[in-house]
Order: sequence, then structure tokens, then C-alpha cells
Amino acid sequence: MGIFTRVRDIINSNLNAMLSKAEDPEKLIRLMIQEMEDTLVEIKSSCAGAIATRKKLEREQAEVGRKVTQWDDRARLAMEKGREDLAREALTEKKRYRERADSFAQETADAEELVGQYQKDIEQLEDKLARAREKQRVLVQRHIHAQKKKKAQAGIRKVETSESLLRLDHFENRIEQMEAEADLVNYKRKPSLESEIEHLAVDEEVEKELRDLKKKVSDKSSVDPA
Repeated sequence: MGIFTRVRDIINSNLNAMLSKAEDPEKLIRLMIQEMEDTLVEIKSSCAGAIATRKKLEREQAEVGRKVTQWDDRARLAMEKGREDLAREALTEKKRYRERADSFAQETADAEELVGQYQKDIEQLEDKLARAREKQRVLVQRHIHAQKKKKAQAGIRKVETSESLLRLDHFENRIEQMEAEADLVNYKRKPSLESEIEHLAVDEEVEKELRDLKKKVSDKSSVDPA
């Protein structure tokens, strides 16, 4: 199991605990990102320590490797000088350093693997953090929109359930009454001079037609025998 896998389990556990408390969504996202950022800092710090350890092991391995070469040269020199006893002791020292070199090689390989795992975990966490930040931006916008929409709907319901509409109906009825009163005032008002003259012209025309009709009737009566 990788280091990031264990870290992810811890983060998920903390998030589930926050979700169970019904935390504010924006606050929850900020806490999640903050925890991921803190974890990333810790992993990078651990990775830096592992790299330092690997470099130290590499230096020690190289030093021990030089000792192996050095004691091998000494054993050869002792044998060339006919000192088999010294050559044996030199080869014993060479064997001791070679064993240490093998041990350092294994430790260096383990440190290299640990560094690789840290780097892989950092890459995964940075990718997840980038996606979390993008999701935070989207979710925050959606949350703000949802809050505004909720507020607007609450305002609409408040208006619908308040006396505002009743007051508007009352105002409308009052205006209609005032308009009707204004029409009555115009209806009862004395006709204008222009309208009276026009009315006289109409009356004169009717009177003329009436006189013509009477004359026709009179003339017809005089012609007919008694």
C-alpha cells in the first residue's frame, strides 16, 4: 500500500466525519483542499528526507567501494612481496568492506524505491488537488447561484403570502372608482358652446324636413275631393 493510499484513507475518513455533521459545502471544500495541501507539504518533506538519505547512502557506498578496491590492491601488493600472511589479512578486510558495500547497495535501492513512491504519491496528490480546486470553483459558483435562487424564491413566496397583493387590489379598485367618478363629472357638465351650436344645426335640419313634410301633406289634402 502506497503512502498516498494511506493518506487518502485518512482524508476520506475526515471528510466523512465532516459530512455527517452537515457542514457548509464551501467550508467543507476549503477544509478538504487545506488538508490535501497540508498532506502534500508533509509528503514533499518526507520525500526530501528520503532523497537526502539516498544521497548519503550513495556517498557511503562509494566510499566503501573505494575501500574494497584499496584492500584488493594491498592484498595484491603483499602477495607480490611474498607476504602471504599480509595478503590474507588484506583480503579479509576487503571481504568486510565488500559486505558493507552490498548492505549499502541494498539500503540505497530501498531508499531509491521509497523516493520513487513518494514522487508518485506527490504526482497523484497534486493531480487530485488541481481537480479539487477546479471543482471548488464550480461548486462555489453553483452554491452562490443556489443561495440567490433560494432567496429569490423565498421573496416571491413572501410577496404571495403577504398583504401586498391585497393592497394592490385595493389601489386598483380605488383608481377604477376615481375614473368612474371622473366620467360622471364629465357627463353632468354643461355642454360647450360648440356642441350647442352643432346641436342647433341638427335641430334646424330636422325642422326643415318637418315643414316640407307638412306642406306635402297639406297640398295632397287640397287636391283630393272632399
